[in-house]
Amino acid sequence: MTRDSLIGIVGTGLMGTGIAQIAAVAGQRVLLFDARPGAAVKAVRSIGETFRKLTAKGKMSEADAAGAAGRIGVVESVAGLKEARMVVEAIVEDLPAKRALFAELESLVTADCILASNTSSISITLLGAQLARPERLVGMHFFNPVPLMELVEVIRGLATSDECARATFEAARRWGKTPVYAKSTPGFIVNRVARPYYGEALRLLNEGAGSAASIDAVMREAGGFRMGPFELMDLVGLDTNFAVTRSIFHAYFGDQRFTPSLLQQELVEAGRLGRKSGRGFFDYAEGSAPPSPAFEYPRPAPVHFSAHGEDVLIAALAPRLHSFTQVSEAAFAHVGSATLALTDGRTATERARTEEIPNLVLVDYARNFATATTVAVARAADCADEAFDAATGLLQAAGYQVICLRDLPGLAVLRTASMLANEAADAVNQGVCTVEGLNAAMRKGVNYPAGPLEWADEIGLGRIAETLKRLGKYYGEDRYRTSPLLRELELAGRSFGK
Repeated sequence: MTRDSLIGIVGTGLMGTGIAQIAAVAGQRVLLFDARPGAAVKAVRSIGETFRKLTAKGKMSEADAAGAAGRIGVVESVAGLKEARMVVEAIVEDLPAKRALFAELESLVTADCILASNTSSISITLLGAQLARPERLVGMHFFNPVPLMELVEVIRGLATSDECARATFEAARRWGKTPVYAKSTPGFIVNRVARPYYGEALRLLNEGAGSAASIDAVMREAGGFRMGPFELMDLVGLDTNFAVTRSIFHAYFGDQRFTPSLLQQELVEAGRLGRKSGRGFFDYAEGSAPPSPAFEYPRPAPVHFSAHGEDVLIAALAPRLHSFTQVSEAAFAHVGSATLALTDGRTATERARTEEIPNLVLVDYARNFATATTVAVARAADCADEAFDAATGLLQAAGYQVICLRDLPGLAVLRTASMLANEAADAVNQGVCTVEGLNAAMRKGVNYPAGPLEWADEIGLGRIAETLKRLGKYYGEDRYRTSPLLRELELAGRSFGK
């Protein structure tokens, strides 16, 4: 398929219009069709207005804008796409409707025309099962807004030919995107691997670990995510997010890892769908107060502290505070009667009693302790108030805002990172994608600060595996079972990057 090959696009909503825009900018001739009267013409006008805005901002020359606009046309019926070398379907997410469209297209287009579906959840294998030539059907899952989001999942159905997949991959790259291959399994890569980001946050909220605003703050400021899970669900729409989770849960025959949240269901049933309804986890009514995390009030700064051992927390505290000596393998910071340690997947109370450290305060993991502005902590049940005050004062003196969560295993960041890594490892283990493809998909598709398997290597597979084991023991659920691939690499002393 050459640079100037004719591309057909069926469906001119946000996705179809965006796909048309990027293909035309890349030099493709594009024909649009929409069954709704006037919709395709409206889409062409919308794209033209976008080009004018880009030109006004100096992001596109007038000549390039005119050239791209001139490559977009409209047809009155699907038959008008018969000369296309590729047809991208971007209609409603409905299996019968998509099947009917592809059956009609197959009877019209040339034998070497690629048929691509922009589905976000429907099996490519299922879509192609009734076609005469299912080998030329492929998934081409774009992300919204198409012109800005870099990722395209190129999805192979059981019958999709290598030639078809390669041509689609190259087309996506020619259009300025980062394509990754994925096998046609429920949720593909992004929608599957992202589930723990929402699922663990919902469980933490449901168990009273902290407020939605507090958990969001921890995941943003310590975890490095662009948006916290609750503000992100409010933006996407709780109904949409809940529907995706339910779909994947049922597609995997009730696998506990994808169990939907009753709390989220309750909000959806109440019509609290997020920004679009004016209220979700947060209130978006005019004049409403912005979400406020429950930061700890200021405590006195410590006169001195000492530390033993070495880990990322201790290494970050050193330059922020005073020098210290390393005298043991176990990594602890001591201030007053308090002992601080990095969470290892146990609760503070369990660890305090096992290791006989009554005044123990656990600190959650951070993507980068050197730059983080907020950290989460949990205190053991026997931790004295004066000891907790000293530990909090130490962290505040180091420049962190402190959020105290309920004493639950793995706290928020380590627990979530472990589950994301575990789901990612399972996707690779099951042949859905490669390690490189998975990391790229999560960075480009949902703006994660790092690919889950990159982050797992940084944290250490041993810590990830131990955290999952301890979560499973605490809850007694199959939800936290360790991926065979993660266990295999951890036992072999290897990483995902090697």
